[in-house]
Amino acid sequence: MKKKVIITGASGMVGRGVLLECLESDKIKEVLVINRSSIKMRHPKLKEILLTDFTKIDSVKSELGNYDACFFCMGISSVGMNEADYTKITYDTTAAFANVLYELNPNLVFNYVSGVGTDSSENGRSMWANVKGKTENMVLNKGFKNAFAFRPGFIIPERGIQAKTSWYNTIYKIARPLFPFIKKVKSVTTTTIIGHAMINTLDTKLKNEVLEPKAINEMAN
Repeated sequence: MKKKVIITGASGMVGRGVLLECLESDKIKEVLVINRSSIKMRHPKLKEILLTDFTKIDSVKSELGNYDACFFCMGISSVGMNEADYTKITYDTTAAFANVLYELNPNLVFNYVSGVGTDSSENGRSMWANVKGKTENMVLNKGFKNAFAFRPGFIIPERGIQAKTSWYNTIYKIARPLFPFIKKVKSVTTTTIIGHAMINTLDTKLKNEVLEPKAINEMAN
């Protein structure tokens, strides 16, 4: 049976990659993207909700029923941020989504995009790693039918996707001739692979796991 999925962060590199793969997948019936600003894309499978404050997700609760999965790809760099602000954007928004979606449908798959270096103990030296770890733990222990924490490392953008951070794009442009070789490294993944892996979590026998780069690549296959 084809699935209906919710995607956040579709204006970012990872979220856009996941969105494109979902729109092309025979396994996906409908995609609802929730963003602060429109992605300005049209597709028969695609619906969009604009929400300026993600902690107010309950204001659109009536439109979130009957979905099979949430691919939470929204994220922000911790550079220049204090712990309180970073926690509000990273943990509080994810928790708001998880709470509402669990209330509507606990029989849902919730995937959270974290990153390599995240600290599940929540007591490490790195602020961002602790906050990400706290967020992962909340998602994995919420009680959903299934949940995964994606921890990609170096991500190669494909299909014309660009990062929202300009200096990332400069690095990608310089490194592009080496991409065929870089892709062979087990710790490297791509936006396409992450999209395939997200879709495959809908049917996997694995339960509530943290997926490091190698595991993400394996899930995509």
